[in-house]
Amino acid sequence: MSTSLRLQTADLDPEMVSRITAAYKRALHTLCIEDRDDHDPLAEVVARKVIEIAQSDIHDPAEIAALAVKKIEMR
Repeated sequence: MSTSLRLQTADLDPEMVSRITAAYKRALHTLCIEDRDDHDPLAEVVARKVIEIAQSDIHDPAEIAALAVKKIEMR
């Protein structure tokens, strides 16, 4: 798991962390990215997008991942 994801979810409730983690892994899989290490810039971008979306009113990990992938691909 990326350092960014781990640090930014430290104070969240376990259910939210579980949703974010599932969405993060799904987004990485969709983008064919392996979370190789804690300093992978692309994994960090994915983590930030997933967290940003998860903090809205969207709770489904699949939907969070799909929106994160869409936003990343638009860059």
